[in-house]
Order: sequence, then C-alpha cells, then structure tokens
Amino acid sequence: MPEKTETKTCDALLLEYELGGKLAVDPVKLVFGGVDGQDVYNIAAPYEDEGELVIAGRVESRDSERSRIVFFVERDGVWMPREGAPTFALQDPFHTRIGGELVIGGVEVYLHPQREGALAWRTVFYKGARIADLEPFFTGPDGMKDLRLVELADGGIGVFTRPQGEKGGRGKIGYARASSLSGLTLRLIEDAPLLDGQFEDGEWGGANELHPLAGGLVGVLGHIACFDERGDRHYYPMAFAFDPATGRHSDIEVIATRRRFLPGAAKRADLVDVVFSGGLVRRPDGTALLYAGISDAEAHRLTITDPFLKYER
Repeated sequence: MPEKTETKTCDALLLEYELGGKLAVDPVKLVFGGVDGQDVYNIAAPYEDEGELVIAGRVESRDSERSRIVFFVERDGVWMPREGAPTFALQDPFHTRIGGELVIGGVEVYLHPQREGALAWRTVFYKGARIADLEPFFTGPDGMKDLRLVELADGGIGVFTRPQGEKGGRGKIGYARASSLSGLTLRLIEDAPLLDGQFEDGEWGGANELHPLAGGLVGVLGHIACFDERGDRHYYPMAFAFDPATGRHSDIEVIATRRRFLPGAAKRADLVDVVFSGGLVRRPDGTALLYAGISDAEAHRLTITDPFLKYER
C-alpha cells in the first residue's frame, strides 16, 4: 500500500483530480416515484434482498430536513417504494453484511437535550436476515454521524468513527476494532484514535461505505468537504485504503465532482456543489458504479475507475 504523504486541502485534491483525467462517464439521474413529490437523495448503493435489487434512500420535502429512509425497487425504470417494507425516521442510509446478516444504519435527528431549539444527531443500527426482519441493535454516541462497520478478514469488526468538536473539529475519521457486534460500546467508539493527516483544520470528512479488499485491507469510500469564502459548502467523493493490521492508510483521492454528473436541482443555493458518496458497486471490468446524493435534492449514478483495484494487485 502506498505510504501516506502530506495532508492535502480540498483545493489540492480537486486539482489533482482535474489534472488526472480520471474516467467519469455514463452519468444517470435515478427516477423515484411513490413519494408524493418529495426528494430522494443520499442513497446507498443497491444490494440484493430476497432475490431483487433494493436501494435505500433519504426521502424528505425540499423545504424540510424531516426525513425517513425508504426501501425502493425498480419497476419499469422507476424506483418505487417496496411494498410491505419498513421505513425508518432516519437520514442517510447505509448497509453492510456482517456474520451473514444484513446491517442497515442511518442518522437519527432529535431535539438537543441542553440547547433549546437546537437539534442533535446519532447513528442508529439495525440488523436481520433480510429487510423484513430488521431490528435495532446499537445506537452510537450522541453527536456522531458517519459511523460505519465492516467485517474484517479475521472475523473482527472494523469500526470507523467521526467525532466532532474538541477531538475531531468539524469531523475527522477514527478507527477501532471490536471482536464482534456484541462488543460494540460507546466507550470503544469515543476512544477510537484518529487517522493521522487526513483533513486540514477547517475542512472535514467521513466514511460512507467500507469495502473488504483482497489481502485484508479495507477500501474506504467517503467524502471530504469545505466551505468557500461565501459560506457555500463543497462536498467531494473520496477514497483511500486502510490496513486494519497496522493502522496505516493511503492518501485520500477525490474520485468525482459535481460537474461530472447530470445537471439537476439543489435544496439550497449553498448546496449546489455537494456530492455525498452513497455507495460503490465494483465491476469485473475495472470500473465501478458510484451512487451519490446530489445537492441534497437528487440521486445520481456515475461510472468511474474502481478506486480500490490498485490496492488488490
């Protein structure tokens, strides 16, 4: 695995991407129905459940952030809510498989217990043999989004964290190991050491989806973000590799930008340049399908070079 080098800003990573001539083709805007005109965005990558592909998406009105996670199946080119599937009052769905079970998670938003009128958030996890069987089993620390799990080659659980505040600033990635899902604790997560040199002060990022790679590494699909001088937000999909055995990790690389996707709507003017990595479907031909939330209003897909293939050679 290449050695980690210096910390790079969003601008530096963006320049590397634009000069690198990376593959970005076949952009697609996903069409959703059955949601009464609400937006569907920050989707997870599709996965198979009971013999059909399912996409979990964040559903909300354009003028609200009161969200729910809905499971969609494709019907004649339109993604429709799956009949009989549960919905959850959460944001930003994600999924993985651990011990043969489906693990689904999302962000719960609730009223801040100390600050009147303010909101707080935490990551909630469900598990089950299939979507119909999902039951809650763990709630992460208050104030932490982008908490992700992965089954490691040795059977342990890799836990990627994202504290904010005194420890993590606007948001940095940490890592800890649990022996099993039952070994997850708030203390383990809160004490997870941060990965060195990933984000400049004032910028932030997090893990969105984790991929076990051949050879025991973990491919991390995530986002890196910053504000510009006007206060507008800029979110870029990024990727890096992590070695659970040593704690070493590669440099972050930007893997797509907003302009590589199709034109579309935005929730607000300050969110136009936001691409939120939802998931990656790796393909045998060396490409990958990147599923992403666009401008907090839409869900798109883009074909890119598989960012993790080089770590498996």
